[in-house]
Amino acid sequence: MAGVLPVLLGGDANVYGMARSFYEAYHLPSVAVCKRALPALAHSRFVRPAVQDPLLEQDAVFTARLTALAREHPGKTCLLVSCADGYTLQLARCRAALAGYYRFACPVPETVEQLGTKQGFAKVCADHGLRTPRTVALRPGGAVPALPFDWPVILKPADSTAYWNCRFPGKRKVYRVGNRVELEETLALIAAGEYRGLLLAQEYIPGPDTALGVVNAYCASDGTVPWIVQGQPLLQENTPEGTGNYAAVLVEPARQDTALLGALAELLRRSGWRGYANFDFKYDAHGVPVLFEMNPRQGRASYFCTAAGANLARPLVEDLVLRRPVTPPSLRPVVWHTAPWGVVRRLCPDKRLLARAAVLRRRGRGRCHLLGPGEGTARRVWYLARQGNYWRKVWAARQTGRGQGGRLCAAL
Repeated sequence: MAGVLPVLLGGDANVYGMARSFYEAYHLPSVAVCKRALPALAHSRFVRPAVQDPLLEQDAVFTARLTALAREHPGKTCLLVSCADGYTLQLARCRAALAGYYRFACPVPETVEQLGTKQGFAKVCADHGLRTPRTVALRPGGAVPALPFDWPVILKPADSTAYWNCRFPGKRKVYRVGNRVELEETLALIAAGEYRGLLLAQEYIPGPDTALGVVNAYCASDGTVPWIVQGQPLLQENTPEGTGNYAAVLVEPARQDTALLGALAELLRRSGWRGYANFDFKYDAHGVPVLFEMNPRQGRASYFCTAAGANLARPLVEDLVLRRPVTPPSLRPVVWHTAPWGVVRRLCPDKRLLARAAVLRRRGRGRCHLLGPGEGTARRVWYLARQGNYWRKVWAARQTGRGQGGRLCAAL
């Protein structure tokens, strides 16, 4: 496997998890291509930023930089992997120009736009008999109509890529708002941040973080979905920039919802998807899964699959490099976390699940996301500083949440 170069599109913690998966499975270091590398990639032996270009969102720049990178590695099989929503759509648009230089798994643009947008995904789910939250589309700063569901409501951007590029005080990935006044104030806040896309007000599905679920899938080039894994979140992140992401995930073979996984695999197969897909959902009070979205790539927390024995890199390599059928995942119990374990222990709402996770950690089945075995001293120093800073951010966010009635504390 020495002749393979993983090229990862993105610069965040998702890229680190993907690079770590390649390194652990095949001892392959990766390179990242992004607008700007975030601290999650700092001092890593698994991945280095090869291209950082603020103009990378332009298709001409995207294809030129990637083509030049491939030419710098003659004789190597370059595997191109999207680790962010916007890059998946861009790769789909530029697939013809890049096909001679890279191997990649990506559907056509129409399929990405259909499933990778929240509104398109809701329609596809309805066609397959899968439940999604009732939703009303709103404009930033616009009037608020009567909503067909009760308060509180969840507010999130319809265009995740455009929203990601906005910078403004009080920005959150997801907002929970308790009444009409708070919703109007939040819409005005986002409008002042120069986000011009649609916003989606959704019914709130009550329940603790442990009622959430996350699924990652790989769809092979022959149209089958042979690789799909479910995780049980223990806690969402409690930092302002991390709201809506997972802080800890428990994986156990007995907790795989086979009916749901079968339905999601069928949805992907019938839609013509290719490559990675990531689903977020929540079980309602009756135990019915309510699907929030499908991310058109592996999820930010997806290293939990690798930690559980279902290495993220293997299906891609088997499919596109070895040209053989993808091996279905074989899971082992594990607990993955990106937050300091002390934060998870203090804030996890289900003490029974927490006790199970604690047993796994004592047995050596705990995996922290951002510090893999083999990293050097500089990475370890960075990681320790990052964990200490995480504690400070959590404390500040919780104090802010109490002062504002919790309305800026995200809940899916």
